[in-house]
Amino acid sequence: MLGLGLPLVGSHMAQFGLHVTDTIMLGWYGVIDLAAGALGATVFFAFFTFGSGYANAVMPMVATAAARDDETEVRRAARMGLWLSILYALLVLPIFVSAEPILLALGQEAEVSTLGGAYLAIVGLGLAPALMVMVLKAYLAALGRTQVVLWVTVAAVFVNIFFNWVFIFGNLGVAEMGARGAAVASVLVQLFTLGVMLAYAAWLPALRRYALLVRFWRPDWAALRAVNALGLPIGLAMLAETGMFAASAVMMGWLGAQTLAAHSIALEITAMFFMIHMGLSNAATVLVGRARGRRDMPGLRAAARASVIISMAVAVTTMGIYLVLGEVMVGAFLSPDDPERAVIVPLGVTLLWVAAIFQLADGGQAMAMGLLRGIQDTKVPMVIAAVSYWLIGIPAGYALAFQAGLQGVGLWLGLVVGLSVAAVALMLRFWRAVRTPGGPFFSLDPAGRSF
Repeated sequence: MLGLGLPLVGSHMAQFGLHVTDTIMLGWYGVIDLAAGALGATVFFAFFTFGSGYANAVMPMVATAAARDDETEVRRAARMGLWLSILYALLVLPIFVSAEPILLALGQEAEVSTLGGAYLAIVGLGLAPALMVMVLKAYLAALGRTQVVLWVTVAAVFVNIFFNWVFIFGNLGVAEMGARGAAVASVLVQLFTLGVMLAYAAWLPALRRYALLVRFWRPDWAALRAVNALGLPIGLAMLAETGMFAASAVMMGWLGAQTLAAHSIALEITAMFFMIHMGLSNAATVLVGRARGRRDMPGLRAAARASVIISMAVAVTTMGIYLVLGEVMVGAFLSPDDPERAVIVPLGVTLLWVAAIFQLADGGQAMAMGLLRGIQDTKVPMVIAAVSYWLIGIPAGYALAFQAGLQGVGLWLGLVVGLSVAAVALMLRFWRAVRTPGGPFFSLDPAGRSF
């Protein structure tokens, strides 16, 4: 679990580093460009999150097929994952091109909407390569090639810094572009990463037997339907969770700029630590998928137990970090002479203390999702996620914040409630499934053979 998971954790942390470097470098450039870039990145991330459901479907499908030495199924799943990523990106591209009037209709300031629209019109071109990169990462991780996933992502961070320096600030004879330059840099980084990943996946001698790109243009409708059936619910579940945090940010804005600033800082910190759970969850998906492919039920249960134990250990460690170093971490986001520091830092620290409470729940729901994806169970988990986050978490946060008078703390306690319900329900579903071998999630072929 650790051998597979740690490189994936590093990859997710590096992926998060792309966002951090964009934020920092646009902040150096100017406030309006920072606001436009942050707004555009939020919109892009929403579409990216939904589309990455296909990559998360490819991971267990490839792991299961590879475990039973089915090279054809490995190729079919990965190839149609790439197809679906491209088709989805083309489908939503018009939204990116016409983003400015949409942002204006949503009440954003005119200057920010104009610049944010220009940012999205450019960065939308990078959605297809970004999603294809996610599919290739899932494909390689499922085949045990996690080191290359890590190092290519780390390299992308440095490439992003270089391109930002060139296009945001206008260096090496290039015109100064601000937020538009950050968008250009993002597209170039995605193309760079895609090129490296494709070259590795197609030409590495150990992987050539899968013939990933041979006759790539030929459709495989059965495999496409299978990947879509698994990936669409995953994308919706991920969007439900992301949407819950976005909705909490909107409600935080009702409580004032200082509360929203404290929320944004605390959320940035928790998102960074959540990357650890994401990497471990991916590793759990692969391990469980492999055991399923081998028809190894004891191995599947052992992998699941190890995954849960490690996830809990990470959650407990993170709780301690939040409680002990909360003030240091929140304070690092603000200038020492910021006049609002005395208000924002204590608010942010308090929110991190609440975040410490939901670490077990947050890690638990992420791990449960990974385990369920490993047995290719995604439809009911999607419903559980939507109900937990939107019918329980958001209403609970609203009631605690505005009716009980707990304000920002109440909103975060609502997140605790939603994540806890999801974690318990999803874990129960997984363990009940693996206690009943021969059930629908363990059928491996049309003939219905199972273990």
